[in-house]
Amino acid sequence: MSVLVLTLAVSAACCLGFGFVLQQNAARQAPLSDFLSPRLLLDLVKVPRWLGGIGLMVAGMVLGAIALGQGEVSLVEPLLATNLLFALALSRRQTKQPLGRQGWAGLALLAGGVTAFIVAGEPRGGTAVTDPFRHWLIIGVMIGLALLLTTYAKRSRLSAAPVLLALAAGLLYGVQDALTRVSGQRFSAGGLAELLTGWQPYAVLALGVTGLILVQSAFETAPLRMSLPALTAAQPLAGIVCGVGFLGDRLRTDTAALTWEAVGLAAVVTGIVLLGMHPAMPCGADRSEPTRKLQPS
Repeated sequence: MSVLVLTLAVSAACCLGFGFVLQQNAARQAPLSDFLSPRLLLDLVKVPRWLGGIGLMVAGMVLGAIALGQGEVSLVEPLLATNLLFALALSRRQTKQPLGRQGWAGLALLAGGVTAFIVAGEPRGGTAVTDPFRHWLIIGVMIGLALLLTTYAKRSRLSAAPVLLALAAGLLYGVQDALTRVSGQRFSAGGLAELLTGWQPYAVLALGVTGLILVQSAFETAPLRMSLPALTAAQPLAGIVCGVGFLGDRLRTDTAALTWEAVGLAAVVTGIVLLGMHPAMPCGADRSEPTRKLQPS
């Protein structure tokens, strides 16, 4: 594994983790009437803390895009999942909660799972699949699942909505990461003209804005511990599926390697859940105040 890719991916995870906490701090004050509406972004853009969180998230996405340009999606995505460690670190500073057994166990499982998956799978590049049907099939399944989850979230409103919306956003962000890598390859091959004549950069933008609305709607309706674990778990899984499915990423497929890869991913998801549900994570909004107004902070 390249030290450059490792540094870029972990730096991206740091920016994303800090950014998510700042965004949720602001979004939990947003009017619930903005739920799943673009108006939510128009309201939040007036809050300095949210803008700071968005700035960090954009920085993380840029660093992640550079990492994706230098390494395989199947390698970068598990490293980006460590954003939860940085989110917990900032949340602990805000809430003064000790890490405790749950926190240490989650940290060990997340770090150990990422290490096990990368060491066992040895992600490496290969020849991208040229069949457009396979591209659209995988992308369509991911977007279709995200649409289905969003539909159920809209019906359930404030009960299961935060988890469902975070899962949907994670799927979209995973596809976005894959298309970001494709966009980078097009730019490297033919410059700006080659990039802008493809549909991928526009899809990256559309997925990013849609995912942002879903994430902020999840953040405004519940504690971070309900939404961030689902988001953090879904994104790398979707990204790995896209990477192996049509970008040409290759993983070791012998029995021992597949076993450890599965164990590693299971440990990552378990660690994410433990860390995400830690008491140090910021609380959510008071649902009894549907007309609350945002306060600049």
